[in-house]
Amino acid sequence: MKKATNQLPLFATLIILILNLQSCEQKQKEATKEMEKEIIVKSEKPEYFLLRPEVEKAYGYSHAVKIGNDIKISGAVSMDDEGNPTAIGDLEQQMKNCYSDLEKILKHYGCKFDDVVVENIFTTNMPLMLEKSAYRAEIYKNGFPTGSWLGVKELALPEFMIEIELEVHKP
Repeated sequence: MKKATNQLPLFATLIILILNLQSCEQKQKEATKEMEKEIIVKSEKPEYFLLRPEVEKAYGYSHAVKIGNDIKISGAVSMDDEGNPTAIGDLEQQMKNCYSDLEKILKHYGCKFDDVVVENIFTTNMPLMLEKSAYRAEIYKNGFPTGSWLGVKELALPEFMIEIELEVHKP
């Protein structure tokens, strides 16, 4: 009998230790979840970028918005810094001007065309776009993103023949 009573306090002590360990593990899990929530909330705050602030404010849009690791880039068109159409009647040059602007936005976020996951192209002249589309191979050297090409009746201004929008995932 004496032997069993001496072991009982030891057994009770072990149970208390196990319960304390479980309690500590639970508190640690809760603290980890709280930290993850804080990180997620902070990374989801939108960051806006204006390539041509005056033009974009006048038309009411942001050229790009970054949320977390994803960046949405509004359609780029061939225009100067005052918002005037450029390369009028020249779809190929308009395309090159669009990619030039898009590259500036990508660089702002530390990205390259390799980070683009979606590219949507809108054009008022699909047959000519198909003719000139080979230029894209100079832009996308490691593979093309997903996306759509849409023939449209018109774009924001009648001189615009092409508009290109992107979605980017920054690793």
